[in-house]
Amino acid sequence: MPDWGSLEWLASRQIGNAENLTLGRVVIKPGKANPHHGHRNCQELLYLLRGRLEHTIGDRTVVQAAGETVAIPAGVFHHALNIGEEDADMIVAYDAGERDFVREDQG
Repeated sequence: MPDWGSLEWLASRQIGNAENLTLGRVVIKPGKANPHHGHRNCQELLYLLRGRLEHTIGDRTVVQAAGETVAIPAGVFHHALNIGEEDADMIVAYDAGERDFVREDQG
């Protein structure tokens, strides 16, 4: 498990239960952030179940509270920082059965 939290895949082409969708659950620990990254082949939706996150999406910043959804366009680099005092627990969905993942520092 990464030091920032965890990621569990629930549905995807690779798992074999969804042809054109990827679904997962992400937990980000307080004060931690996931890597700055992008997905060239798909849009990402984030639904926050619990906690509070500050998202950097391209050149803008968005604060997300529990019960809110954030959309990230394909190809835009982004990451989330947990600015709350509890684990941030969210559902992530992508409109592709196999999402690509590229860290900003890798191109």
